[in-house]
Amino acid sequence: MAALRPPRSVSSRDSSDGSERLDGAGSWDALEWTKIEGHGVVLVNRDEAGTLFVTNFRLLFLSDGTRNIVPLGTIPLATIEKFNKMVVKNQSAPRQIDRSPTRRLLQIIGKDMRIIVFGFRPRTKQRRVIFDALLRCAKPARIWDLYAFTCGPSKFSKPNSKVRLLNEYFRLLGKDSHCASVSMVEEGSFTLSNDLWRISNTNSNYTVCSSYPFALIVPKSISDEEVIQASTFRARCRIPVVSWCHPGNGAVLARSAQPLVGLMMNMRSNADEKLVASLCTQLVDGKGSRRKLYIADARPRKNALANGAMGGGSESSSNYFHSEIVFFGIDNIHAMRESFARLRDYLDTHGATSSDGMSSFLRHGGSTWGGGNLSSMSASVSTLGDSGWLIHVQSVLAGSAWITARIALESASVLVHCSDGWDRTSQLVSLANLMLDPYYRTFAGFQALVEKDWLAFGHPFSDRIGMPSVSGTSFDLNRQSSTGNLSSSPVRQSSGSFTPQTSNTSHAQNNYSPIYLQWVDCVSQLLRMYPFAFEFSSTFLVDFLDCVLSCRFGNFLCNSEEEREKCGIHEACGCLWAYFADLRSLEGSSHAHYNLFYDPLKHNGPIFPPAAALAPTLWPQFNLRWGCPSESQAGELEAESRSMAIKFSELLKAKEAAEMKAKEYSVAMETLEAELRNEKRLSSSAMNLAQRASKESAAIKRAILSLGCRVNYTSNGDCTVDVESNPTGSQEKSMQSPPRKESDGTKERDDNSDLSVSVTVVSDDVSSSPLGQVCETLCPLRTRDGSCQWPSAGCAQLGSQFVGLKANFDAFDHLSIYDSYFESN
Repeated sequence: MAALRPPRSVSSRDSSDGSERLDGAGSWDALEWTKIEGHGVVLVNRDEAGTLFVTNFRLLFLSDGTRNIVPLGTIPLATIEKFNKMVVKNQSAPRQIDRSPTRRLLQIIGKDMRIIVFGFRPRTKQRRVIFDALLRCAKPARIWDLYAFTCGPSKFSKPNSKVRLLNEYFRLLGKDSHCASVSMVEEGSFTLSNDLWRISNTNSNYTVCSSYPFALIVPKSISDEEVIQASTFRARCRIPVVSWCHPGNGAVLARSAQPLVGLMMNMRSNADEKLVASLCTQLVDGKGSRRKLYIADARPRKNALANGAMGGGSESSSNYFHSEIVFFGIDNIHAMRESFARLRDYLDTHGATSSDGMSSFLRHGGSTWGGGNLSSMSASVSTLGDSGWLIHVQSVLAGSAWITARIALESASVLVHCSDGWDRTSQLVSLANLMLDPYYRTFAGFQALVEKDWLAFGHPFSDRIGMPSVSGTSFDLNRQSSTGNLSSSPVRQSSGSFTPQTSNTSHAQNNYSPIYLQWVDCVSQLLRMYPFAFEFSSTFLVDFLDCVLSCRFGNFLCNSEEEREKCGIHEACGCLWAYFADLRSLEGSSHAHYNLFYDPLKHNGPIFPPAAALAPTLWPQFNLRWGCPSESQAGELEAESRSMAIKFSELLKAKEAAEMKAKEYSVAMETLEAELRNEKRLSSSAMNLAQRASKESAAIKRAILSLGCRVNYTSNGDCTVDVESNPTGSQEKSMQSPPRKESDGTKERDDNSDLSVSVTVVSDDVSSSPLGQVCETLCPLRTRDGSCQWPSAGCAQLGSQFVGLKANFDAFDHLSIYDSYFESN
């Protein structure tokens, strides 16, 4: 189905209002906003002066003193439930003429539990300018005018929600090996199945049920034709379908809308009864017995009977095989809305500070609390009970815990429905899923749970939050006025009288209701009871709920999956999940959204809150943050623990780095020690070789000296051997032997003349000593045939050391050496 492209809307502010750039604060991006401002405005709650801006995203209050954004006075436009003009006259003393001007106020009531009041200077048009701007901007008539569309492209793109839904279906059916894709969605090739259940594409074009998702899990034994037939017997065609499958015992948690049995409860449908009976599969007990089916009607019994007059009603156990009908007694959306309003008024009236600018500790001289008036103290506490909010939260918790026990302990299947099957049914089914499946208590699982049981199954977020839908309609939030007083409490009248400018119309005429807020409150109660079972923290739930109420992202716009597809939410708006994932990636596990105490092994199965533990309390981080800011910091201990955990993590990292460095030093020391040992070994070997070479050199030197040679060493390692005739020996030789002539008749040589022969030893091995390089084979004492003339000489024994000897053999041939020379030596 082709998406309807939202038209680009021009800002509703005209040029006379002025515009400038203003950066967002906190976790918001820096945005270019067109603003309408009012100077000299007073935030009555804190008696603080500042400047009030109306932007295309929020009402923003800037303190004149610090120039910082004041969180209490800053609220997204979509979070505003209603706003109205008020006039207050200060009480004057008796018999005195009241000449003081009236105070002109603007009251803002938020969906996030806050009530704020701004005061404006008299005789100015500031309040009118701000009020008119809120009329134009706070509640746009068209969905295209919401900030999520007008802010432009977002870097937090929204992945295809259909693909994620199919992946969750595959997980529930035990088909984790399959991975969904866009092509699989377009081709309709996602109809996988296991032994009991299958994924049906009969609603791929939303023709069976416009508020159901494109894919449904139904019993494998039921055909698509039977699914279509059964849809006509349920309100808004919301047939019984599977929401969760127990991987062990085969039980399922199913959901639907009320049956159309009529006033006499005599209408029946064979197709519907067969479909419901198929939820009662056989028990895995070897006996082939059928499991029991509980049909949990979330409404009070009288409300179910009253719906029969309009064609609805509840099932009869006699018509449905092996079933039992149970009524939970949870009130409808209108009761929840009124209860929420009373709780908000209670917190504003009895908080530390309130919207009338007075502290409850000082109001009426302390009579409401600090003055010792026990009846006033008891009355203020009972007012909380009168709001009924905690009772409603307890009813949802108790119903969900009962469903969890039936499935996990009895192996029974449960079918849950209310009137339309998208408010109380979504609360009970999703909360039971959270208790049954530990996967849903992680970040990824929580996203899958919300997208499956709230978004895909058509909780009407636009109607319940109070935003325009695809049709362009938007309910009236009583923008003109509220009640004449800031609160219904008579105590609030002490500081002056408040006069409304217009009358108030009842909330009962619209469909706004804090159903989803109530469910998140229930999740926070479970998180308080089981702090080790959840990967996310209470801070995450607060930020998550704030983003949902502000409509900054497109995830929770429209009333159904079909409407979001028509609007092109996927392409036009940013994704809340991507935004949070990006925030967590910047800080890792130290981010405030992570639960420090999460231990997946401690609660790796279902959690069963006992009845005594289901007594809820106010959610301090959300309910008390505006009226009791100091007392709302129940998360301060968690913040301190987080700070200590961060420091401990840093110390661990420093320790690991130090240990790594020490290990590197140890390895380096071992390497150096090994090298030192090797050097010592080489040095010792070199010393031995040097000593051996020294001995050999000494022996060679003695041998050469015994020949009458003089050995001279040069700086480059060469040696020169000078051989001289012994004067004494020469005389003896000349006396004993006559002069000898050359055979060829040449002139005789004078034997008595000195003769020196230069012998140069050339090194062939640089590692050898100079004296050890004399070659044995070139020794002058050898004969021509190579035999040694001096067998007893040392040079003969060290012959292997004489290498590379170069000599002038012609000089040796002309030597006249007599045997008596050697004999004399």
